[in-house]
Amino acid sequence: MSNTVKIYILALISFLVGTSQYIISGILDKMADALGVSIGAAGQLITVFSFAYAIGTPILMVLTAKMERRKLLIYTLFVFIVGNLLSVIVPGYGLFMIARIIMALSTGVAVVTVLSIAAKIAPANKKASSIATVVMGFTASLIIGVPIGRFITSTYGWKFVFIGIALLVLLVIFIIINTIPKMNGDASIPLTRQIAMFKKPKIALALSITFFLMTGYGIIFTYLSPFLVNTVGMSDHLLSITLLVLGVASLFGSKLGGLSADKRGVIFTLKRGLLVNVTSLVVLSFISHSIIAVFIILTVWSFAGWSSGATQQYNLATISPESSDVLLGLNQSMMQLGFAVGAGFGGVIVGQISLSSITWFSALSIVFASITTFGFSCFLNNKKVVNQGFTAQERA
Repeated sequence: MSNTVKIYILALISFLVGTSQYIISGILDKMADALGVSIGAAGQLITVFSFAYAIGTPILMVLTAKMERRKLLIYTLFVFIVGNLLSVIVPGYGLFMIARIIMALSTGVAVVTVLSIAAKIAPANKKASSIATVVMGFTASLIIGVPIGRFITSTYGWKFVFIGIALLVLLVIFIIINTIPKMNGDASIPLTRQIAMFKKPKIALALSITFFLMTGYGIIFTYLSPFLVNTVGMSDHLLSITLLVLGVASLFGSKLGGLSADKRGVIFTLKRGLLVNVTSLVVLSFISHSIIAVFIILTVWSFAGWSSGATQQYNLATISPESSDVLLGLNQSMMQLGFAVGAGFGGVIVGQISLSSITWFSALSIVFASITTFGFSCFLNNKKVVNQGFTAQERA
């Protein structure tokens, strides 16, 4: 079997575990009804998932750093299957929460491991594109997984979604056993070294941009389905179509955001993307009575939001090239942490204020991301001026 096919198998794994994370957002109203809890309480399932992912993944990767990669992936996917099946079998909200934590920890380890394997089996001249393909699988879970999950839930019930994911992952495990070669783990990067990166101002500012960006995204995306159904008045069928279109918009946003960062620079792309993001959220607050207008504005919002996300990945990979692996890992944790805070804060907003208020608070978080971006830009400009001054003195 060619390495290209193996890469796509890894991308499929990324897609399946990604779907398990994002699917709750697409069926939040259905889950709330099934578990007998409020929309805000159901949203905490996403908060707990993201917190467990953000905090648990770095720790587990350090503990399993020397473990053979294929074995680690297989064991992790079996744990993932257990989490999915528990979510279907166990009764009640509390036990479902435990099942989500199991899924979160196994998802985090699986994503990092498939990226590591992809980098090892890909030819030297195709490593970047191979990793991008695996990442695309995770993105595809938004584009395809969430709307399909909504459709299946509306037609057959939410349990069929998790059973289907578990069965597909079981099939993939047998494929892995027969296709993916054994390979050694890497030397672990101590957590103390990872945490020490926050002491550097430019890195702390850059990671803060990710945090505020994902907090804003988490506030609205977590409660998007009930917002569109209860506030805007969308039908289940139209909601599935909307989620699909938003996923496609995120894909194009990621691609064009990366191209813009290459041509016009990170700061230029971030500032424009954040401006469009916050503007669309404010406009959304005034047009919730029009389904067509909401559809258009949300498409723009999804495009702008993901253009900033892709730019941030590039930003973290280049501001400190010697520590790019560590920074990209920290960026993933900050993304999940921000999403968790957004989902949790969104639950409070929905419970204490109103469902329609999520757009304003999401916009506020994006404003904080914009302010942090401005600070990051000023820091880089000051650094550049200082470096030019030292260079001039040396020449003199």
